[in-house]
Amino acid sequence: MFDFRALRVPIVQAPMAGGPSTPELAAAVSNAGALGFLAAGYRSAADLDEQIHRARLLTGEAFGVNLFVPQPSAATEEALAAYVAALAPRAARYGVETGSPHPDDDAWAEKLDVLLALRPAVASFTFGSPDAETIGRLADADVLAVVTVTSLAEAQIALANGAPVLVVQGPLAGGHRGTFDPAAPPPRDDLDTLFGRIRHYTDAPLVVAGGLTTPASVAHVLARGAVAAQAGTAFLLAREAGTHPVQRAALVDPQFTETAVTHAFSGRPARGLANEFMRRHDPVAPLGYPEVNQLTTPLRAAATAAGDPHGTNVWAGAGFRSIRSGSAAEIVRHLAKEIV
Repeated sequence: MFDFRALRVPIVQAPMAGGPSTPELAAAVSNAGALGFLAAGYRSAADLDEQIHRARLLTGEAFGVNLFVPQPSAATEEALAAYVAALAPRAARYGVETGSPHPDDDAWAEKLDVLLALRPAVASFTFGSPDAETIGRLADADVLAVVTVTSLAEAQIALANGAPVLVVQGPLAGGHRGTFDPAAPPPRDDLDTLFGRIRHYTDAPLVVAGGLTTPASVAHVLARGAVAAQAGTAFLLAREAGTHPVQRAALVDPQFTETAVTHAFSGRPARGLANEFMRRHDPVAPLGYPEVNQLTTPLRAAATAAGDPHGTNVWAGAGFRSIRSGSAAEIVRHLAKEIV
């Protein structure tokens, strides 16, 4: 079974659903000695199957696949209806209608079947922990299960379910928080404090994530005892990444100076470039994934087609100003240059 301590470069490319994660990116990162990842979120099981096969054509090295763990939605019909009304002027501006919310577990069972059949080296999980039976089935298939946690309480749940490795995600991470409960209060602990709490509780290997965009930040978490440093935002401008041109441009546009956490796009807390959509809609947006995500999908697509970075999500961590363009291999070498 895969062992993070065997990595030539103890860096993990975070899975980034919605486009940035590609087989080309995952393979290039793994070929550079680190661990690349595919993101199964929002894809069909058939798409995931095809992506794994494509990655295997590009690398003989290990890579991982990330799945969203389905959780009950916090949305109510009344709150969703009110949000549709709030979004109506924006939808009219783009000449589209809001999406239709419906139950969706992101093809959880079908994607697990793909993992069990194709056996990538690592399967990581976000928004919750698989149960002990699922983790055991993956282990029997020689797939290492890794669970993303944002608190000591979540770490305790994952470990009780048999998770052999945890990703400790700090509050400065870009994209969706891995929190099990989207209605949980914002984290009070910074990454160092959170890592210390979990490290004190368990001897399990810990991958550390959240705002790691510089060589110094990567070296710091490794010096504290992390088995690997996970970086996502640092790879958004990689040539192999599927980051949309509108998002690439926004990441280097001087008008965007900060990130913020919002649930206005998806119904779950996520960090991205602070823009007009977030400022206008976050105060009225309900918690409720996947329904809010479904409502806003046509609006975000229309804004992207119009080249408007203020009308769509541009997920990024707090350190986005430190990222650079280049090949994935060049970015891996840059991030690793202060590792002792």
